[in-house]
Amino acid sequence: MRALVQRVTEASVSVDGAVVGACGPGLMILICAMQGDGPDKARALADKILKLRIFRDEAGKTNRSLADVGGGALVVSQFTLAADTSRGNRPGFSAAAPPDEGRALYELFADHLAAQGVAVGRGEFGAEMQVALVNDGPMTIWLDM
Repeated sequence: MRALVQRVTEASVSVDGAVVGACGPGLMILICAMQGDGPDKARALADKILKLRIFRDEAGKTNRSLADVGGGALVVSQFTLAADTSRGNRPGFSAAAPPDEGRALYELFADHLAAQGVAVGRGEFGAEMQVALVNDGPMTIWLDM
């Protein structure tokens, strides 16, 4: 599993001009299931992100996690995180999981975060989406599991 995590003050995702998912202060999570990933990796990545200490404490240090601050999350599927740009100028995406597997792992990831008490907004798997966010910091972190 691969994720790009951004600390945000707000984020939303729209499909055909209608907002389908949003969050207030918390995390914007772009997520990609990779070839060979399974449920254990999806749950482990969700747990890692939940506990990632990237929010400021009272002293202004990044010592608090999403769980600590009670933040929300917007989870958006993003198979292009699997891009291979090592040859030529056109990225290849063969490292991404097949669509049915990717959808199942995306849903499992988001469901697992929600089961931990996080208010989770979601994109629409496989749709053309428009994402809007206000990056806080900015704080953007790449994670591979």
